[in-house]
Amino acid sequence: MAGPHALKVKKRCCKSDPRCRKCPVVAKRLASAGLAERTGPRTYVVDAPKKAIKRARRFKAAKLGVSH
Repeated sequence: MAGPHALKVKKRCCKSDPRCRKCPVVAKRLASAGLAERTGPRTYVVDAPKKAIKRARRFKAAKLGVSH
């Protein structure tokens, strides 16, 4: 991981499976797991490993299972 990076999420979720990386639901799941911090209405600072992002795209935040 290259370190924390800014992420601007889309306005609406398209509900595709798996959810896209810029989906607001994915960002919310990462934030709930403590792997992202919300900095504005549609912006987050994400500091998560690749595995956590993949899991957030598929499962609920409680199942991310990554200690950070």
